[in-house]
Amino acid sequence: MSPDDHPGTASPPATSDAQPPTAEQERTAELAETVAELAAGDVDPARRRQLVRRVSDAVRVRGVGDLFRPRLAVRWLATAVGEVAPYIPVRDAATLGRHHDGLTGEQLAERLIRNAAIATAGVGAAGGGIAAVEWVVTPALLSAPVLLAAETVAVVAIEMKLIGELHEVYGVPIGGPATHRAVSLLQSWAEQRGVNPMMPGVGVSAALSTAARRELGDRLLRRFGRNLTTLGPVLTGAAVAGFLNRRATKAMGDRIREDLRHQRPPIGPG
Repeated sequence: MSPDDHPGTASPPATSDAQPPTAEQERTAELAETVAELAAGDVDPARRRQLVRRVSDAVRVRGVGDLFRPRLAVRWLATAVGEVAPYIPVRDAATLGRHHDGLTGEQLAERLIRNAAIATAGVGAAGGGIAAVEWVVTPALLSAPVLLAAETVAVVAIEMKLIGELHEVYGVPIGGPATHRAVSLLQSWAEQRGVNPMMPGVGVSAALSTAARRELGDRLLRRFGRNLTTLGPVLTGAAVAGFLNRRATKAMGDRIREDLRHQRPPIGPG
């Protein structure tokens, strides 16, 4: 991404044959753009609810039958997150500095973690608000897995965006083709560690080791289960979901940040 790109613009992965994107690729890119907008910490609550609904619509398009069976739900979530990962927009260090009042180094990392925590808390609050409004409708129980899946995909994507940008701040950017970067982001998110030396850029499911895929599935299951608080009565679900998302994102950001401190070159003041 060039320094002049808008932070909420997700570019599709480049292809060697320059073929136009398929309808599925376009839908995935649109979903990534929605998630990128959700990642901003200053989104109006009404707009955030609209965006969460848009993510829910994208989830429905992918088919929701597997979401009613826990083991298949985890596989479904891993596939959905893997499809979005190559489209997640990661700003480079120069762009991040311009977008955050010239901050660099530790101060910029702190701001990014804070903003991501605000964003995931907002997603939880929006999901809880939607559930509180719609739960009085009898068919809403059938749409509950869709809402939980939408919130999970959105939160994980926001956290992967944070991981990519923290690597930029600490001078160890994640390079390579979009699919390669996606694998690195997925593994980093699953292990809650900074990215290790690059592995060959092949398909997401093929590149992740068996242990990494298992860890990804386990962590997605925990995240999906935590999002059950979204379905709490009235607006208590929104409050609890927002709190838990904020806490989890901050803890993840702090772990990645600490790990990157040990492998980074010297960074700017602050």
